Amino acid sequence: MEKDIKKKFIFKKGIVFFILFTIFICLTLFYSRYIGTSGIFVKEYKVTYSELSNDFYGLKIAHITDIHYKRTIFKEELENIAELLNLTKPDIVVLTGDLIDKDTILTDSDITILSNFLNSIDASIGKYAIKGNHDYKFNNWDIIIENGGFKNLNDTYELIYTNSNESILLAGVSTNLYGKKNIKEKLKSTYEYLSTTEKKPNYNILLLHEPDFINDIDYTTFNLILAGHSHNGQIRLPIIGAIIKPTAAEKYYDEYYKIKTTDLYISSGIGVSQINFRLFNKPSFNLYRLTNS
Repeated sequence: MEKDIKKKFIFKKGIVFFILFTIFICLTLFYSRYIGTSGIFVKEYKVTYSELSNDFYGLKIAHITDIHYKRTIFKEELENIAELLNLTKPDIVVLTGDLIDKDTILTDSDITILSNFLNSIDASIGKYAIKGNHDYKFNNWDIIIENGGFKNLNDTYELIYTNSNESILLAGVSTNLYGKKNIKEKLKSTYEYLSTTEKKPNYNILLLHEPDFINDIDYTTFNLILAGHSHNGQIRLPIIGAIIKPTAAEKYYDEYYKIKTTDLYISSGIGVSQINFRLFNKPSFNLYRLTNS
């Protein structure tokens, strides 16, 4: 009799545990799908370089990446992103890839929406973009970037001046998961300029989509590297951290790394890739303030 009562108690306890566990899983899935992927906030960083010219002191760089348009981000979300970006009053805005998701069926209307979104973003100095691995399949990417007022920085560089002869070099590299050129070939013109010019830039920045490729270059040439692709894991757990680590973001995937003299920042991005879930990793963009102290 006592054994039967004990068995019934254990059985009921198991049923209760199963129900509670199922509810927990359902709530977690609901949260990560609809709440975890919604909204956007700004992550602010102070980037210090002791030899930075006073001409660039306080320069603000807004860093957006991995929007993956039409997975969880649509026209309304884009408008909210642009509004928040403009509130930060950036000097420079950079987009480090995956504006569009590879599974998106891109219509003429979508091209207009994306172009208008990029064009609505304000920057006092300039706006720059590189192509991510998801963007690679879209020939219209170049048109969207140009119509949006962004400079296509794929595999090239630009010198940025303010009020003096001092400059910042801003270089960009397109996705390294596709194409015939490797990252060394893509950076050839940048390295040639830096090795031959008499007047060196005061500060060097590299835009890179997949962060692990920094191991294939002399990254110490750059004071600051800004990357995307990893989403900082997209699904994260307390203590454990990133659960999902895409190819070419398996070594470097968290928010920040100091590698010798180089600062590497990886934005968690705004959209989602592969699965429409974000957990303990809300959509965001980064805002950097350059200082010399």
